[in-house]
Amino acid sequence: MISSAKLKSVDFYRKIPRDLTEASLSGAGLSILAALAMMLLFGMELSNYLSVSASTSIVVDKSSDGEFLRIDFNLSFPALSCEFASVDVNDVLGTNRLNITKTVRKYSIDPNLNPTGAEFHPGPIPIVNNHGDEGEGEFGEGSVLLTGASFDKLSHQFPVLVVNFYAPWCPWCNRLAPSWEKASKIIRERYDPELDGRILMGKVDCTREIDLCRRHHIQGYPSIRIFRKGSDVRDDHGHHEHESYYGERDADTLVSAMQALVAPVPLETHNVVQENNNSSGQTAETAKRPAPLTSGCRIEGFVRVKKVPGTLVITAHSGAHSFDASQINVSHVVSHLSFGKKLNERILRDIKRLTPHLGESVDRLRGSAYVTNHADANANVTIEHYLQVVKTEVLSRTFPEQKFFEYEYTAHSSLVHSIDIPAAKFHFQLSPMQVLVEENPKSFSHFITNVCAIIGGVFTVAGILESILQNTISLMKKVELGKQF
Repeated sequence: MISSAKLKSVDFYRKIPRDLTEASLSGAGLSILAALAMMLLFGMELSNYLSVSASTSIVVDKSSDGEFLRIDFNLSFPALSCEFASVDVNDVLGTNRLNITKTVRKYSIDPNLNPTGAEFHPGPIPIVNNHGDEGEGEFGEGSVLLTGASFDKLSHQFPVLVVNFYAPWCPWCNRLAPSWEKASKIIRERYDPELDGRILMGKVDCTREIDLCRRHHIQGYPSIRIFRKGSDVRDDHGHHEHESYYGERDADTLVSAMQALVAPVPLETHNVVQENNNSSGQTAETAKRPAPLTSGCRIEGFVRVKKVPGTLVITAHSGAHSFDASQINVSHVVSHLSFGKKLNERILRDIKRLTPHLGESVDRLRGSAYVTNHADANANVTIEHYLQVVKTEVLSRTFPEQKFFEYEYTAHSSLVHSIDIPAAKFHFQLSPMQVLVEENPKSFSHFITNVCAIIGGVFTVAGILESILQNTISLMKKVELGKQF
């Protein structure tokens, strides 16, 4: 067995008997300072251990082929009608989606961007296949040519007033004209304005009656509007509630639709034998939709696009109408435009521990307004935005099994004059590189090592200082004693 004396010989910490040690005020003061220094350095080390550190690097975007990106938007167009406002998407791979409606909502707004009613449901603008084969001019002028003055008078005289707003240069209007005049003549014969007086078919030349067409928010030609007596609301802006006709444009279909409109209207002063067709009523109901209440539209929703360069386009579109490019104004205000799925608040708070500035540039266009004064010099203006999108991927220890993505973008905008129909275009291009943010774990062993180094280092340095101080004091005392001799 090893004796206790031999065991004591390996003691690293040999002790001096307490009777041989002497305490001093200078040593006590230095010990207090050393203890405070240890506590301060320990607190700093603990704070550093508990803090979150992250490393940022630039790597190649490894998104899988065929992956889609979501674009959320809320855009207000004070001068583009919801009736023809279309959300389109195209990209360099040949994708071309027109008039997206499934994930898009529209609300009529006034010039001050205030909503004027519930969600606008125009439905897709149908492609009219049938204009009839009536010869031009064969049936004469069956409809009444209306002006600003006569329109107000007749709209309060007849229970039903159906008006064709047209432009002479419009090819769709010229195709409609023979059928419209034939149907107008037939309706005039069946429902004589003087004997029956329940319906009147008219037309308005929008190249001459500009104010009248603007008052009824006519942006596409031809636009067939149905006005009912007593349903119009006259205010300072000349607002009228009415419906739009979207059905086929041959004479027989028009006549059936007009008869369906007359059927529920009571004949007050005269009894005239009239033909009625139950199927025509069904045709008219399916061919009618509410007309826009105002000239503006707020468009909100989202679209999914491929991760390749592409364009989000908002413009006036229809398969059966013509547009005067000089009268289309795509001035707009961006309330929201972002890429990618939005993170919830809890996850965003955790991720911001790693990247405090994350999310500040996600919606760079928020609150931006792009307005053109629609004078002759500013007509036919397309507003284009060029967006460079960068992906940021965050790897967090709190959610080790999940990867979080956020997309930030820079934006540059310009106004372009063109002979085409004006549009608001958002060109987006994703960077091939991405920002990778990784949380760096802290080593507990490294923390313990640093704490021991702090305690030992401070204790050693304090011991050296105390030794120097004691030697200095002792030397000074010897010098004083030497002077006395």
